[in-house]
Amino acid sequence: MRAPLRRITVVADGLVRDAAGQHEAVLLGGPLTVDSLAAVARRGVPVGISAEAEARISASAALLDRLVDRGSRIYGVTTGYGPLACQQITPAQSARLQRNLLNHLATGVGAPYDPETTRAIMLARLSALAQGYSAARPETLALLAECLNRGVTPIVPSKGTVGASGDLTPLAHLALALTGRGEALFEGLRLPAAAALARAGLAPLVLGRKEGLALVNGTSAMTGIAALSAVDIARLLDLSLFVGLLYAEVSGAHRDAWHPRFGRARPHPGQCAVHAALHAMSADAPRLVEEGALPPVIEADALDADGVAHRRAMPQDPYTLRCLPQLIGAAVDVAQFHRDVVERELRSATDNPLIFIAGPDGDPDGEAIGHGGNFYGQHIAFASDALAPVIVKLAVLLERIIARVTDPLLNGGLPPFLQERATGLNSGFMGAQVTASALVAEMRAAAHPASMQSIPTNANNQDVVTMGTIAARKVAALIEDAFGVMAIAALVLAQAHDLRSTSGPPFSAASRWFVGCIRRVSPFLEEDRPLSDEIAAVAELLRRDPLAGAPVVPNLVAHIS
Repeated sequence: MRAPLRRITVVADGLVRDAAGQHEAVLLGGPLTVDSLAAVARRGVPVGISAEAEARISASAALLDRLVDRGSRIYGVTTGYGPLACQQITPAQSARLQRNLLNHLATGVGAPYDPETTRAIMLARLSALAQGYSAARPETLALLAECLNRGVTPIVPSKGTVGASGDLTPLAHLALALTGRGEALFEGLRLPAAAALARAGLAPLVLGRKEGLALVNGTSAMTGIAALSAVDIARLLDLSLFVGLLYAEVSGAHRDAWHPRFGRARPHPGQCAVHAALHAMSADAPRLVEEGALPPVIEADALDADGVAHRRAMPQDPYTLRCLPQLIGAAVDVAQFHRDVVERELRSATDNPLIFIAGPDGDPDGEAIGHGGNFYGQHIAFASDALAPVIVKLAVLLERIIARVTDPLLNGGLPPFLQERATGLNSGFMGAQVTASALVAEMRAAAHPASMQSIPTNANNQDVVTMGTIAARKVAALIEDAFGVMAIAALVLAQAHDLRSTSGPPFSAASRWFVGCIRRVSPFLEEDRPLSDEIAAVAELLRRDPLAGAPVVPNLVAHIS
């Protein structure tokens, strides 16, 4: 039985509720945020399609039928594909043509995407189709929506697309599963797609005149991956402030460099946001040296015969402390650029040809079919490559924090590698620091831009390509490693916090909260023990656990939207 379109009418901030106000959902057909996409991909929030979008979808499909009936020559509908577009295909062969498109494109290799990433790709494709330019029928969108809602997740190999005519290969595997071929996950089982659909109470799709092309010809794989990365980098940036504050308190750093006046003097939005957040988070941090706490003049009786007073207190800190607003702030600005690009792509029609309908909600230039290149993934490719060095630099910052706090020559009296019990017999965080260094080295090697690696293909029809999906996949992998480095930094700083807490003033509420989160999954390191599982557990906690209970939630990227 064909799934009905899900209609939800009460809208609020991209998330909607049904008429009874009971169930959160994401409404498609207009703008889609990366946070809403993540809610569907990761939390299983259901998907709906607006009535306005459904009307556009139906009108687009009806216009295509009229054009075909007139005998119009339409790429991929009454012609072959790519360099074979010179071959005319009769409308009677349209079903076979669409089916063969999936057949020849289902050539992906490599490990399949994890279910969350595949769900993100599915939603990105559904959002593109819901714009109403693709001539896919309403029931086709309904099936894709219900696969998301009921948990049918196609098996999609992660490699094999150059991101030029969109993500043809991965999307072909997605579409293949909708037609009952290939494989899909359902209720934890990897099944033939037909069996997965049947268990979910869904019937396989019979492709309409343009629907194979509409499903595969777009940037939805790279965009879905990039959307999850946009959420994750925002989280990484917010957490970097908790790491930075705890590091500063452990080090007895100066608070002055974080004052918002520096942002006013250099008004980059990200830097201003970080100054404001760090200054607010450190308001109750008596371990920090307050502004103006140093003597304004050199004590005359401390001068030697040459007029030099030796070994006075430093008026400022190393760059890992003093330049946090500038480093993290610049990262925030690039992350905001990346997010903006991704969210524009999520509300875009990215296939070819596009069907432009007339009428009040249609194209102002009137009814038409347009052959163009909206499938070309250069925006996501450039945005992803811009984000890659940001992630690496954040990992470098974290690794340098780990190095300073574990080094007895630099950590202000803490024990070597933060192990005070039988030091030498126990080595503390020595091995963990090496792992952090290794992760950063691997991240640096992987950060080379993908977007400039064009290689002609498709009988030179695709003579310049974007590599956008490779760029997006690379960013997702870099973020995963960065959370590993952050987990080690969090463990090291929690240990330093506990060692420092035996004397002196209290730590700030934000730092106590942060350490409390770490201690839920990793106790104080009394003596050496294997830390691999704890690093993984802390990384997962940092990536997924809500920040809602924190005294201050920085929300850096949203702050400057």
